[in-house]
Amino acid sequence: MGKTTGFLEYERIEEGYLPVAERVKNYKEFVIALTPEQAKIQGARCMDCGTPFCNNGCPINNIIPDFNDLVYRGDWENAIKVLHSTNNFPEFTGRICPAPCEAACVVNINNAPIGIKSIEHAIIDRAWEEGWVKPQLPKAQSGKKVAVVGAGPAGLAAAQQLVRAGHDVTLFEKNDQVGGLLRYGIPDFKLDKANIDRRVEQLVAEGLKIRTGVLVAGKDGLGEGSKVTNWSKETIAPEALMAEFDAVLLTGGAEQSRDLPVPGRDLKGVHFAMEFLPQQNKVTRDGKLKNQIRADGKHVVVIGGGDTGSDCVGTSNRHGALSVTQLELMPMPPEQENKPLVWPYWPLKLRTSSSHQEGCEREFAIGTKEFIGEKGQLTAVKTVRLEWKDGKMTEVPGSEQILKADLVFLAMGFVSPVQTVLDAFGVDKDARGNAKASTDLVGGYATSVPKLFAAGDIRRGQSLVVWAIREGRQAARAVDEFLMGASTLPR
Repeated sequence: MGKTTGFLEYERIEEGYLPVAERVKNYKEFVIALTPEQAKIQGARCMDCGTPFCNNGCPINNIIPDFNDLVYRGDWENAIKVLHSTNNFPEFTGRICPAPCEAACVVNINNAPIGIKSIEHAIIDRAWEEGWVKPQLPKAQSGKKVAVVGAGPAGLAAAQQLVRAGHDVTLFEKNDQVGGLLRYGIPDFKLDKANIDRRVEQLVAEGLKIRTGVLVAGKDGLGEGSKVTNWSKETIAPEALMAEFDAVLLTGGAEQSRDLPVPGRDLKGVHFAMEFLPQQNKVTRDGKLKNQIRADGKHVVVIGGGDTGSDCVGTSNRHGALSVTQLELMPMPPEQENKPLVWPYWPLKLRTSSSHQEGCEREFAIGTKEFIGEKGQLTAVKTVRLEWKDGKMTEVPGSEQILKADLVFLAMGFVSPVQTVLDAFGVDKDARGNAKASTDLVGGYATSVPKLFAAGDIRRGQSLVVWAIREGRQAARAVDEFLMGASTLPR
């Protein structure tokens, strides 16, 4: 695989970025992908290791050494066939996956890992350019009807697999376009939505039926005062769906954002990140939006140090914020991991995103005590420094400070799926409020309700796009097996 001595001869080449001053002027993707020759050299670095840990480091078990070798040898068309054999949407993972496969790369033990993500990105973009990505029509129709509820990556992957198995599949989405967080959570500068649109065209050409603007929920909808993004124009009751279809697969997200119930939470200017980001994505697509949350000319504080918080930073910078500060509850991690101790697992280390590079003050081990305001409007955030000992945090006496803030975005993760939706279906839930279903080979992804299945974040809790694709694919096989008695779909 690759060139046996390639990892000794060639250095890792990273994908580049457009200059900050240029990219913050718009919402376009700014990653500079590898050239074909650069990708070939990176493929050559794959060392033909005896046990390729990268395969298991990847949640969808991409056959990484094989496509690395094919790129090295210039066989791009077969490279995309290998990649598509495990991954329905490499254009998503090649852009926004954190690449746990690279952490598990054997070369990573004492060198820079193979640039697997950048190679994947290069393969799929080349495949679209060459016209190798085509609809795959089923050989025969099963006569079975399946409803997939939720059009994020899990739902899209499951729907595509089920359509290719010959089932009559309808994909339901409460918002006006499919994609889930890919469409309304991840900024366009990280994932151009044209990448979703052309996949949707492929899905429709394969026979998928899509109904957008349709909320599948009971009489309580998404719950009183829900802040979950919902641009639906129609509601269908779960019992109606269950009566019409032979199987129903729930693939909604873990959309209930974690709140911060401190004094002043009800002030104007304090928002969930998932109020802010979907609005901007909609504006990028459609133009102006009434009552859009704007950061221009404001001091912005982002509470939460993960990817969603980083996306708020990048979006605020593009709005023209006066300042952006990101607060993280946990202590600052080390700049480098201790590889002999943590390899091949995902390491805890300081990660600086492209949004951070564009302008952001980052503070670690900081707790939020209060939101301060005047006449109902946010003006500041009261914080305190934290000290962590034996996994417990305590406030450092005398460390309180006041940060000027006109806008606060709460980006502290997601606690669970929307509970009213699961309640309306009568699904048993686990201790975290997710739909209760196993991933066992037999009976996997089946809920407590007959012919009702669940996959993705609605089952496992908040996670990565790559995990959503894996669960969608595996759940599709489980549904196919339930309907037909056996399945030839890959697990």
